[in-house]
Amino acid sequence: MICTGEETEAFAQADDGRITRVGRVIRMLRIDELPQYINVIRGEMSLIGPRPEQPSFVEQFDELIPFYSYRHVLKPGITGWAQVRSGYAADVDETQIKIEHDFYYIKNASFALDIYIIFLTVKTMLTGYGAR
Repeated sequence: MICTGEETEAFAQADDGRITRVGRVIRMLRIDELPQYINVIRGEMSLIGPRPEQPSFVEQFDELIPFYSYRHVLKPGITGWAQVRSGYAADVDETQIKIEHDFYYIKNASFALDIYIIFLTVKTMLTGYGAR
């Protein structure tokens, strides 16, 4: 991403203007997520769970979305039900939809659902089709 030092936290978008040409390829191949596996090995993250959010957005969503903080009962994950079921969230309304997917996962977490999420994640990575 292009960094001028003046950026504020912002939602990621499919055609984000901050992404360089090299970054676009890295994102397209989804290898930008590889460093997060270090966090999984350390026990700070899980492979599957609610996706972590930027701190300023967490504060904002805590005030605007009922029960938002409930998504923090599980460790954050590299992929999750919200990631394979919806695309980028660019505002509070779209975030509300992703939260509903997170709550579904929290309520129905199981080995079978985790395997299905992994399958959908790999499918999206290999084909480029799926939630973005």
